[in-house]
Amino acid sequence: MTKLRLVPPVSSDPHAMDDLRTEVRGFLAEQLSEGKIRRQVDSWLTGWDEDFTRALAARGWLGMTVPTEYGGHGRRHLERFVVTEELLAAGAPVAAHWIADRQIVPSLLKYGTEVQKHKFLPAITRGECYFGIGMSEPDSGSDLASVRTKATRVDGGWSITGAKVWTSGAHRADAFICLARTAQLDPAHRHDGLSQFIVDLHAPGVDIRPIMSMNGQHHFNEVLLDEVLVEDEMVFGTIDNGWQQVTSELSFERSGPERFLSTFVLLAKTAEQMKQGTLPRHSNLGRYLARIAGLHQMSTAVAGALERHEPADTAAAVVKVLGTSTEGDIADFADLLTDESSPPRYTSMLEDAIVQRPGFTLRGGTNEVLRGVIARGLGMR
Repeated sequence: MTKLRLVPPVSSDPHAMDDLRTEVRGFLAEQLSEGKIRRQVDSWLTGWDEDFTRALAARGWLGMTVPTEYGGHGRRHLERFVVTEELLAAGAPVAAHWIADRQIVPSLLKYGTEVQKHKFLPAITRGECYFGIGMSEPDSGSDLASVRTKATRVDGGWSITGAKVWTSGAHRADAFICLARTAQLDPAHRHDGLSQFIVDLHAPGVDIRPIMSMNGQHHFNEVLLDEVLVEDEMVFGTIDNGWQQVTSELSFERSGPERFLSTFVLLAKTAEQMKQGTLPRHSNLGRYLARIAGLHQMSTAVAGALERHEPADTAAAVVKVLGTSTEGDIADFADLLTDESSPPRYTSMLEDAIVQRPGFTLRGGTNEVLRGVIARGLGMR
């Protein structure tokens, strides 16, 4: 009987990068003690701090996997994984560069032209260029293939009209990669005729409207595009190959440590409060720590597979489903333990987790959809 493996094995020495972890932890401790940053729940979405981003860039911790010929550092994916994991575990404010460094960098390296690589990769590595993602649309739900944003061929480029929604950081970003339909929709082949474009978010015809969270914070946006001109040199990849490009990007989006560490800082604070006696001790603390440890191993394994250019779509979906469920469970666990006597800083962190909780299992593909991805990856029908 063939043994079924959902996640690739961890093939590297888990202690090989202990020195790098120690270096990152020391830097973060210094930043915290000097009051330059504070610990935040869901910091990769809510923690926009361009000064901190530039401080990371100065340490060589942005664009780590970008080849040196494009202004990067030519380091391994696993090294980048270690740095990002430590940043997230500390609740550091990484939102400004997160999408650019996590998703746009590998996409540019795989599909970008030389003009695009030289334009954007050095700027991302310096912490000076911020990106969003233009995939989701109003009324489309998780059906990405139903996008109605249309790109029409014009002299010297493409005219794009449509709407994108849930675009994180668009009101502060410089550009986003937009998925648009470049051919008539064929109901029998819905994934055909889609293309990607790098759109300047300050261009004429771009209207960015805020979507406010329940706590009044502004992270998400609706982006309206009204005949926005995109020159030919900003066509991303191959026309009509957008679906294949998008799906190849999703392993980077779904498998990283941000899919299980969004509420880790709350879990750590909960353990601290238990130790101090301000919260009752509970055995589930150990269970959640064990789940995080397992997810760390799984996510590390996927990072290794991506570094080896091995397919990891199914494994990434597994990490995302289990990880985001754990993030929400941690918020619920802390909520049940807390009462009016809990310290204000802890209560504030918990409130942020509760507000963000509904988004954990939605962004990057709903867990319901991803269970289908996992089933197909296992050959189930």
